[in-house]
Amino acid sequence: MEKHSVEIKNLKPGGFVLIDDIPMRVVKVQKSKSGKHGAAKARLFASGIFDNIKKIIVKPGDSKVDVPVVDKKTAQVLALSGDNVQLMDLTTYETSEVRVPEDLKGQLSEGDEVLVWSFGKYVMIKNKK
Repeated sequence: MEKHSVEIKNLKPGGFVLIDDIPMRVVKVQKSKSGKHGAAKARLFASGIFDNIKKIIVKPGDSKVDVPVVDKKTAQVLALSGDNVQLMDLTTYETSEVRVPEDLKGQLSEGDEVLVWSFGKYVMIKNKK
């Protein structure tokens, strides 16, 4: 799992962030002005990339947060079994089993190529090529 650190005030909507070791997409960042005795705060609204969990965190604007490096690979469908599909990575030839997303149910067949996003134990099919 590759990641790097960025100040929370520099995150942009649509970018990625790690909250509690869960990769998430930044929905919105609100920044407040610094007060008489305190530092500026940043409120971060995020949604899970792989599981759509929503989280909100509040931290000082200059605090660091981790940004995940999400691997985007091409894979081939080897077999379909119910709601799951067996995929083979076209560069490393590793196989894995992944749940088929709702929008692609009934559209995949053996031999199709798909775009796969992965970060650590999280893997998802993004779209069909």
